[in-house]
Amino acid sequence: MSEFEVLDPRFGKLIIRHAKLERLWTGARWVEGPAYFPAGRYLVFSDIPNDRIMRYDETSGAVSVFREPSGNTNGNTVDLEGRLVSCEHKGRRITCTQHDGSVVALATDFENKRLNSPNDIVVKSDGSVWFSDPTYGIDGEYEGDAAPSELGQSNIYRL
Repeated sequence: MSEFEVLDPRFGKLIIRHAKLERLWTGARWVEGPAYFPAGRYLVFSDIPNDRIMRYDETSGAVSVFREPSGNTNGNTVDLEGRLVSCEHKGRRITCTQHDGSVVALATDFENKRLNSPNDIVVKSDGSVWFSDPTYGIDGEYEGDAAPSELGQSNIYRL
């Protein structure tokens, strides 16, 4: 697909008209949190309601399950050491997947209250980890486990 349908003319100045849009995979309810690993030439992304992280291999075009269950992982990023750092709705935590595949929790609470449902995440050039923590991952069962917010608000955090 190389053509774009522009519904609002203001959007026209934001796109590169000769860019090619290519569908790489279908089969998820909805996906989010792409994180690219250039050394391995692969992309991981979260299939949140299906509770799995998928892996797209750039060299072969193959898509496979990277981890299942994933704790209803949402946002993903890559840290300065090339490890996957993820937001888990179900686990209500930030995790780091070590090079050996083990998963370590980096953050689970703030002031002794559980996080809501970490969502989007980025690692800054100084190694600090920034993430959002809205409630919609605990508002129902679709993206995690329904539960009341212990914090009583949505926040942005830095580790």
